[in-house]
Amino acid sequence: MRVQNLVVGFGPQNDTDPVLNGVSFEVAPGECLALVGESGSGKSVTARSLLGLAGDNAWVRADELSLAGNDVRGLSEQSWRRRRGRDVGLVLQDALVSLDPLRPVGREIADSLRLHTRLGAAARHARVLEVLARVGLSDAGNSVRKRAGELSGGQRQRALIAAAIALDPPLLIADEPTTALDVTVQAQILELLTGLKRAGTGILLISHDLAVVGRIADRIAVLSEGRIVEQGPAHAILTRPEHPVTRQMLAAIPVDKPRGLRLSPRAAAPVSPAAAPFLALSDRADPVAPRNTVLEATGLVKRFTRPDGTEQLAVDGVSFRLERGTTLGIVGESGSGKTTTARLALALTRPDAGEVRVLGQPFSAASEKERRLLRPRLGAVYQDALSSFDPRLSVEQVLRDAVGGGRTGRGAASASAATAATAATAATAATASAADRLRVLALLDAVGLPQGLLGRRPLSLSGGQRQRVSIARALASGPQILICDEPVSSLDVTVQAQVLDLLDELQRNLGLSLLFISHDLGVIQHVSDQVAVMLDGRIVETGATARVFAAPEHPYTQTLLGAVPRIRF
Repeated sequence: MRVQNLVVGFGPQNDTDPVLNGVSFEVAPGECLALVGESGSGKSVTARSLLGLAGDNAWVRADELSLAGNDVRGLSEQSWRRRRGRDVGLVLQDALVSLDPLRPVGREIADSLRLHTRLGAAARHARVLEVLARVGLSDAGNSVRKRAGELSGGQRQRALIAAAIALDPPLLIADEPTTALDVTVQAQILELLTGLKRAGTGILLISHDLAVVGRIADRIAVLSEGRIVEQGPAHAILTRPEHPVTRQMLAAIPVDKPRGLRLSPRAAAPVSPAAAPFLALSDRADPVAPRNTVLEATGLVKRFTRPDGTEQLAVDGVSFRLERGTTLGIVGESGSGKTTTARLALALTRPDAGEVRVLGQPFSAASEKERRLLRPRLGAVYQDALSSFDPRLSVEQVLRDAVGGGRTGRGAASASAATAATAATAATAATASAADRLRVLALLDAVGLPQGLLGRRPLSLSGGQRQRVSIARALASGPQILICDEPVSSLDVTVQAQVLDLLDELQRNLGLSLLFISHDLGVIQHVSDQVAVMLDGRIVETGATARVFAAPEHPYTQTLLGAVPRIRF
């Protein structure tokens, strides 16, 4: 593929500024070009524009846009359909969304063969089994009959790659193909892509993570605000970066960065003196709180019944202790039991055996009425902040509701309620509303967000802004403990760095204790004082983070650490 001076915009061509402006690159057979950049830099727009998928309201122009020597500018949709899959394959980030949930993956792969070849049914089936085996999907004969929802994340991604290479296209465009995958699955997918490259396939790999692309890329192009700001051999870009954006992306990689070292140049938001009174920990003077341990789990067991009636042991005898003012990291692959452990710690799921204690008091074994007194001591930050918000509420309404413990509904008392109340009740409501407003502003200040965002809804915020609002909501009750379940896995590496710096700053300012759950060992290494490694519902290794990462004892931990992407030349 050759691209010269690609310009893409949306809306009327003469009335809108382009989102891509003058992008140029080429990909040779057997070569991997990595196009890297932050969210919003134009990476995915580039990928879609190269495939004629920019959108109905998009305009695209280029001095040259050629595929296998053929000019593809101005192709009709019918012509593009003949080329997609045959001349260029596409692998997207979210295989669960990209694959048809109603069809077995074998039929999905076979469809491209049916549309683009003259192979009979038996030959198509044989080819499907061949490409599934080629991408390393074990038991291809059984997998071919499964739907996307019946496969693991790694299996779905392999099936998506199989569909993309079924016709042996000379070019493969992979748009964030490893984001949010476990480190071992990520390593397997990168090895698979490396094998395709060795076989002569040209690969355009789109990513925000320079450590990941360093494993496979021959050349790297850095995209920022719709322009390529730096381009060259991978070795030169990764070891001698020239542009500030490239240097910032490299600095944001958490792998092997010591605890407390800032990852982002942007200030994380120290709590101002004016905000401090509104963010006091709810149990700072709690006489029953133990001196050190704030959260303790003993022998947790949780079983679930599968749709076919069989039993799954999701958590099997898990025990841990979280010490005051420290971070305990729980790491493991998808399905290891991490999220179930978090739900058990929050008493959102009842254990079949074992106990959770908060500040020395029974929590999981207590009645909900008794737990309600302890719940303000815990805050929760989830992976998908957007799904955890009511999309109809503004940022101010989300935070007011959290500040009021749910009593405020969609904000302060309504005008109609105030009219119906007595003058004294109305005055009390007005005072409470003013206090809530001050606390909302203090929360925004604490997480480094401007007041101008108060009227906006979550859908109109960036991923990093949404996660900051999620953290602010978790701080609303003045908790002692934050339970963070994959809070940065869906963020690009620079926004991830800002959120990690923010959590570190808040922990030091407020004395928070963090239970931090992630599949990313680089993140866990950077944020944690202690680490617990989970496998098949059990903790197989635990200890001081520095010791576990320097001298892992369990074979599974050794495998995980060996798969961590690092920049090495």
